[in-house]
Amino acid sequence: MKTKTDIQELFETARRGQTYLKICAPMVRYSKLEFRNLVRSFGTDLTFTSMIMADSFCQSEKARQNEFTTNEHDTPVIAQFAAKNSVDLLSASEMVFPYVDGVDLNCGCPQRWAMADGYGSALLKNPELIADMLGTVRRNLPSTFSVSVKVRLLNKGSLAKTIDMCQKLQSCGITFITVHGRTPAEKTNVPVDKEALKQIKSSLQVPVVANGDVFHLRDADEMFRITKCDGVMAARGMLSNPALFAGYDQTPTECIQRWLDVTKQADTDITYQAMHHHLTFMAESILTRQQRIVFNNLTRDKLKVLDFLQDQFQLEAKACDHPKKINCIFDEELYRSRKGNAKTVCANDSYSSESTDGAFFKSKVDVLDEEVASDVDLTEFNLFENDEI
Repeated sequence: MKTKTDIQELFETARRGQTYLKICAPMVRYSKLEFRNLVRSFGTDLTFTSMIMADSFCQSEKARQNEFTTNEHDTPVIAQFAAKNSVDLLSASEMVFPYVDGVDLNCGCPQRWAMADGYGSALLKNPELIADMLGTVRRNLPSTFSVSVKVRLLNKGSLAKTIDMCQKLQSCGITFITVHGRTPAEKTNVPVDKEALKQIKSSLQVPVVANGDVFHLRDADEMFRITKCDGVMAARGMLSNPALFAGYDQTPTECIQRWLDVTKQADTDITYQAMHHHLTFMAESILTRQQRIVFNNLTRDKLKVLDFLQDQFQLEAKACDHPKKINCIFDEELYRSRKGNAKTVCANDSYSSESTDGAFFKSKVDVLDEEVASDVDLTEFNLFENDEI
């Protein structure tokens, strides 16, 4: 078992220092081990895995290997799951327990596919089910292991229902709660409701993480100042600038260099797709429009990407100290017994969140047609289903 970090103590330490935890959000396809390693080296206090479908994680060894990797230095880290029943959430939590510092339940995804299947924001209509899932995990895992949940505002007319729901979830014994300052129906052009987040924070005893519209360190500082939150979570801002919490206004070249080094050592442990997508986001602010057109379309040839960065910025991948991943062993016996010893390999055996590029990346590539790019509806993009959309 890996050495663990006590998440509750992290919040306590920040509170005593009259500051807040700087948190990188769970992002499908992108919050992988290598990216978690990168953002930690630039001031991030707490990281999450990508959102993982709990049922597939329980049922399929291939899904487990596709969706979760870690190493000895990958801490503090929380595994986030999408689930809609207690058996799946508890079983997935038990399997990943030796390798993470906590688990988080996604109740914030506003995408139609997730809500149609009863995941993400659809759960907000059934706080009793959310409480049952969280309470079940809390009762069955050590008290020092973090159990948390991520939610959204229920409506804009009155905060009473949102506060009531958060208080009910608090009573389940959760370690902290993350609240996104928009409702599921609101798009990113609607400002995050910081006053609502402030009221929610003042109504709870557990630590509250505020989420939404954090693109610079000054945004996070302002969120903390207004809401008095215990942590600030960023997503889109972290993709564009993994050094956000270190105070950089745009991605420094040393961050891009670090990413090249990490991905060179990881090699086959990270897909070329993920390696290139991250570079597309990071380098956007330092590339000219013509350079972006060229770089964003280098989607099939890793050597061309490396040559481009060498030619334009004299950056070259070098050996680094990124630790090798742990060979994780997931015990599925408890899950099988709960399911009547059913065979675990099933239709979800090929599940992978990297099966498509995602609309956000496609919009970056499509800069040749600015009118099309500007019309992209990011609410349909499953990268940010549990953060700032």
